[in-house]
Amino acid sequence: MTAAFRNSYSGPTDAGEGLCTARLRLRRFTPNDLPLLDRLNSDIEVMRYLGGTATLDATRVVLHDRILRYYDEHPGLGVWASLLRESQECIGFHLLNHVQGETLIQVGYRLFPQFWGQGYATEMSLALLHYGFAHKRLPTLTANAHLDNHASQRVLLKCGLRRKGERTFAHPAYAAYANVAYFERDAAGWLAEYDATNNKISAEHRVGIR
Repeated sequence: MTAAFRNSYSGPTDAGEGLCTARLRLRRFTPNDLPLLDRLNSDIEVMRYLGGTATLDATRVVLHDRILRYYDEHPGLGVWASLLRESQECIGFHLLNHVQGETLIQVGYRLFPQFWGQGYATEMSLALLHYGFAHKRLPTLTANAHLDNHASQRVLLKCGLRRKGERTFAHPAYAAYANVAYFERDAAGWLAEYDATNNKISAEHRVGIR
């Protein structure tokens, strides 16, 4: 594959308008998704490494301030519902947004437990990194994970990000963590390895960006 093709992007201008992989599709959240987000954020297993479960009121604030309002403030970035393409069932969410209180833009996800271990987190995270670098022309993308969340750290490494030690973020949203495992990659380095990364993930999970 040529460098020109590797750096091209043919998906939607906003990932929330249907960015697809072989098995998944993204859509924007709406106010009607509050019960869905509440179910996700009140799941003990889901929130184990995310500061603990959230109340309905806290999730309502996140939905309106951190998700819905953010779409208008930062076009093309956000938190999006992740759907199975065949059934349209929501399995959780993926994101490409700012670390709160920072200029850093991060990739991340949160999935219901029944969808863990099937490659979904890796599949769409890879697609979002490609979208961020090849379409949004972002120079650097980051990610972070709880120091004990080794499964998520493996996902980030699979996607071509590199561990850059540990970091602490000052925003109150991260008060539950003393520090986190911090990952980062620049566009040129990541895109140069995109073919190999995509092929490896596709072979492992029989998936790819489509």
